[in-house]
Amino acid sequence: MKINKISPDKSPFLQITVNIPKPPKILFYIGELPGTRVPAIAVVGTRKPTSYGVEVTSQLAGELASKGVVIVSGLALGTDALAHKAALSAGGVTMAVLPCGLDTIVPRTNRDLAISILEHGGALLSEYPPNSTASYKSNMLERNRIVSGLSDGILITEAGARSGTLNTASHALAQGKDVFVVPGNITSPMSAGCNALIKQGATPVTCAADILQVIAPSLLTKQPALAMGASPLEAHIIELLNSGLRDGDQIQNQLRVTTPELNSALTMLELSGTVRALGANQWTLR
Repeated sequence: MKINKISPDKSPFLQITVNIPKPPKILFYIGELPGTRVPAIAVVGTRKPTSYGVEVTSQLAGELASKGVVIVSGLALGTDALAHKAALSAGGVTMAVLPCGLDTIVPRTNRDLAISILEHGGALLSEYPPNSTASYKSNMLERNRIVSGLSDGILITEAGARSGTLNTASHALAQGKDVFVVPGNITSPMSAGCNALIKQGATPVTCAADILQVIAPSLLTKQPALAMGASPLEAHIIELLNSGLRDGDQIQNQLRVTTPELNSALTMLELSGTVRALGANQWTLR
């Protein structure tokens, strides 16, 4: 695909980067840029998320994308990739800012994801020209200022105490952007960075509405009624999942049903789009 070149002040969507510290003079891009300034949120976090991190990243990024918020991230392994995929699954738009020229996709394992981003109306961006000789590893911290700079706020879903994600948070703060953080288990090392940011004044969030209320209140709509289920057993499963239960064995014990009965009900709920499997017999509502 063609690599385009643009001055950020010439694009309604990119103009937001003009006033950040060390603004990019030129941005290269492949794909489509919104013709107007639409709400955007940067979603970042650890490269090795726990099952909790996978769930909350997929849920929040998907919900925000479904409301029309552009999901911005860095195409890295872990949280970045999860955020991009969740946006695509929700039928939304997502953009990836790369730490290298756009003639090279890093990491290579996410090349198919990059192609999918383009096929669904998104874009790949970089401040580095094609055939750039600079090491992309040394560019990652510089890239982070553009990830946050393109966005109206930054969402950190899971991060350890020494996570590189905290660098993106520092850029966001320097740019005057809102920093939203998902609280985590206080015994989990992978949530230490998130919990520390909350103690320092970041905004804790537990749902997409917490973010929309700040960056795009006009996108808030009345929440749909909870699905009822096609049978009493399905309805009870929905109630338990809505209460926060995730483990299939615990659900089975609560309902006192056989394994085949539970599996059959879960399969029907999954086919109807009501629940989603998280793996390892863990389930959640869509």
